[in-house]
Amino acid sequence: MTPFVVLKAQFAHLEKEIRVGIDTVLEHGRYIMGPEVAELEEQLADFSGSKHVVTCSSGTDALLMALMAAGIGEGDVVFTTPFTFIATAEVISLLGAIPVFVDIDPRTFNIDPAKLASAIQAVQQNDPSLSPLPKGFSAKKSIPKAVIPVDLFGLPAEYDAIHTVAAENNLFVLEDAAQGFGGTYKGKQAGSLGHAGAVSFFPAKPLGCYGDGGAIFTDDEQLAERLVSIRVHGKGTEKYDNVRIGLNGRLDTLQAAILLPKLRAFPEEITNRQRAADMYTERLASAGDSLILPFVPECLTSVWAQYSMLCENRDELQKGLKDAGVPSMIYYPKPLHLQSAYEQLGHRDGDFPVAEMCSRKIVSLPMHPYLEESVVEDITGKILEIV
Repeated sequence: MTPFVVLKAQFAHLEKEIRVGIDTVLEHGRYIMGPEVAELEEQLADFSGSKHVVTCSSGTDALLMALMAAGIGEGDVVFTTPFTFIATAEVISLLGAIPVFVDIDPRTFNIDPAKLASAIQAVQQNDPSLSPLPKGFSAKKSIPKAVIPVDLFGLPAEYDAIHTVAAENNLFVLEDAAQGFGGTYKGKQAGSLGHAGAVSFFPAKPLGCYGDGGAIFTDDEQLAERLVSIRVHGKGTEKYDNVRIGLNGRLDTLQAAILLPKLRAFPEEITNRQRAADMYTERLASAGDSLILPFVPECLTSVWAQYSMLCENRDELQKGLKDAGVPSMIYYPKPLHLQSAYEQLGHRDGDFPVAEMCSRKIVSLPMHPYLEESVVEDITGKILEIV
């Protein structure tokens, strides 16, 4: 069977450097906040163009820590997309804030800035006719504080328009670049496109470690200082001087040592991912209306965390691919507003129709930097036979 993501091929390519890094950590024994962590943060800053990078224990903690550092708390409103992994909204709820969902652009699958403006107006006026609001929502008790756009499948959201809307309403912009790191928006790297950006180093992400890991990117020095404190239990000037409530959010030194050679190889892997995406798009173009292929706006690049397309007869396509030994995945089969974890918000089918449509039709194909042309030809050939 064709693998969906190939981690072993990457390890074979980088094995010597990775093993040297691991052995170095084992020799010096500084497993928590060892020198490789600081080195990784410096190199990530150089790659992204951000002034400050604070590594952490996961992409979820990156989102959580950034919201904590921005002062988001009980009753605050945070806008985000319902078409994403639950971690994006989960961190809002963990802080006692209120997730207010905003529908997406049908071509990019990212949050729609025009609908964001409508959702903000709906919150301010307590008017669900402008945009669906959570059940029992009260504008008197809740203040719009932040928006979390998601760079879904590796493509950055529309940040110029998002920042315009955010500035008009004094919103903190937290870029969820868990899938997007390595993509670009008008020449700027994903992760550096908000007031802060959260990145995941989960193994299957474009830049992944061999466990959990993450990082927060920002140009705001004061925010970075708060993040450093939050990462270690709200630490002040020394270990037992706690100046705020924090968490244990450190990145393991071993994971930093693994990420360093991977980051050096990352630019070439981004190029390879783009080549694989181009091969898919070129070969599937003849499918016509049977498939809606990924759309990348001008002046943007995707890192192609996934190659995701819309298919009217998705079940038939997936069955045919499975029978042929080709894996496929659905990200995401049920939008967040319809999941059990958020049933208390009272949303219904039809509240966010574009996200719901995409959940019914989306399907993702194998994607990684070591995808061979012959494999793409085989996969696309089978797809064209089925559709």
